[in-house]
Amino acid sequence: MSQPLDLSQYPDLPPEVVRAFEAAQFELSVERAARLHEQAVVAEKEAFIAELKELIAKLEGQVGQYRHAKFGPKSEKLDPAQLELALEDLETAIAETQAQIAAVEEKIAASATTPETMTRAPRKARALPDHLPRIERVIEPASIGCPCGCGDMVRIGEDKAERLDIIPARYQVIVTIRPKYACPKGRAGVVQAKAPAHLLEGSWPTEALLAHVALAKHSEHMPLNRQAVVMARLGVPIDRSVLADWLGRTGALIAPVVDRMAALLKTGSSRLYMDETTAPVLDPGRGKTKTGYLWAMLRDDRGWGGPLPPGVVFHYRPGRSGDYADEILDGFDGTIQVDAYGGYSHLAKPVRKGGKPLALAFCWAHGRRKLIKAKPKKGSPIVDEALLRIAALYKVEDAIRGSAPEHRRTVRQELSRPLVDAFFSWLTAQAARVSRKSDLGEAMAYMLRRQDGFRLFLDDGHVDIDSNLVENAIRSPAMNRRNALFAGHDEGGRSWARFASLIGTCKINGVEPYGYLVDLFTRLANGHLHKDIDTLMPWAYVPAPKLETASNPGK
Repeated sequence: MSQPLDLSQYPDLPPEVVRAFEAAQFELSVERAARLHEQAVVAEKEAFIAELKELIAKLEGQVGQYRHAKFGPKSEKLDPAQLELALEDLETAIAETQAQIAAVEEKIAASATTPETMTRAPRKARALPDHLPRIERVIEPASIGCPCGCGDMVRIGEDKAERLDIIPARYQVIVTIRPKYACPKGRAGVVQAKAPAHLLEGSWPTEALLAHVALAKHSEHMPLNRQAVVMARLGVPIDRSVLADWLGRTGALIAPVVDRMAALLKTGSSRLYMDETTAPVLDPGRGKTKTGYLWAMLRDDRGWGGPLPPGVVFHYRPGRSGDYADEILDGFDGTIQVDAYGGYSHLAKPVRKGGKPLALAFCWAHGRRKLIKAKPKKGSPIVDEALLRIAALYKVEDAIRGSAPEHRRTVRQELSRPLVDAFFSWLTAQAARVSRKSDLGEAMAYMLRRQDGFRLFLDDGHVDIDSNLVENAIRSPAMNRRNALFAGHDEGGRSWARFASLIGTCKINGVEPYGYLVDLFTRLANGHLHKDIDTLMPWAYVPAPKLETASNPGK
């Protein structure tokens, strides 16, 4: 860059020449500064664009991972609880990357726009639930005096924004005072109100607190030791053993309700779902854990428009023997939808002890899962073709879900039966080409040996194509198992099953479980068990009407 000319070396220059030269130098400096600024802005924008491209590539990769985890073949191999945790972390990472992209886009917009004209793109409106109370706060300007001097400005409108807030849990002590009254002249006895009934007499917890502890453990999967830590942080140092005592005594009191619910499920339907999952239990004699089982029995007739409410009952048993299945299903006659576990096979034979032989409808989703699991890493045209054929069956099922049994059977006979016949004919031919000892050969043989059970849904409109409903219901106890590691005793496993039954049935029926448990515990305390036990079922619960508030009238 050339050095600027020093006019002091030319003292004889006319003043007008000096002024003209200085003006020209000023214009050149302004032009130079503007050029440098423009170069800096371009360089900054290019850096922003490069960063944006990098973040977009990162986001595309994360979205691809999310789709692969949720919809790809591996989603069939992951444990449902593990899959939920994986998706949760991926969703968090995607949200973080989206926020970073939005911040870079704002920087790019700001670099190209003057602050006076820059407007932020409005975010998509989100509606919060109407039933939540609204606490309004009005923020007025510091002054509403008009600059023109005419007086105060008039209100012409308003902007309103909603944010979700929380009131942290707060423990309180309910002090019950029962005054005593007597005749001042000693002519009569003492009058005093009757003491209110408590579910756990002589103990601290209200029915609401018991419901909270039970729901935190069996629905939110928070073990009692963690709940004790939270309570201590909030100023209520209750030992874990005390919480365990409360839940143990409560679990014994709800046993008749769960037993009655199991009886109602068996006597009110001709089709039930069955499944089982492990429930590790401490074995005090060995100082180790032993494997118990939670057996799930579910009724859900909504697939064919049945009139009875759905429900699920979990039974804890120390093993997986078929004798336990016989015991649980004692008195039930009809069809059970299962995953072809051998412990159910004897129930379909004339030697069954608890009733007539049962029809076993096998789960197509389970068969599909076995094929996917057996698929070699390099791929398999046989598995791909099998999945397409099974998908065609599910497409038919989607169209008739909720229809009457007769209609379901008619459509299946017309559309699904030819597909099933072709599938098993094709599968038989493919099995002859594959080694029986291979994973794929075993998966194909699994379905071929059980054709009758896989075909049963074609002839009965009450039966579903799979047992996914009971598998979904059993996920919540399985999550609790992963957080609590194991139950401390067989009786603890039975208590675990009782709470899971009530809470699971609430969820299936769209009943808020906390309100139901508070109501159930209160009614049990008042002796309702011996009046009409059927009204204590989760599907019979009617929540108390909510009080009107100034911000939510009529809600």
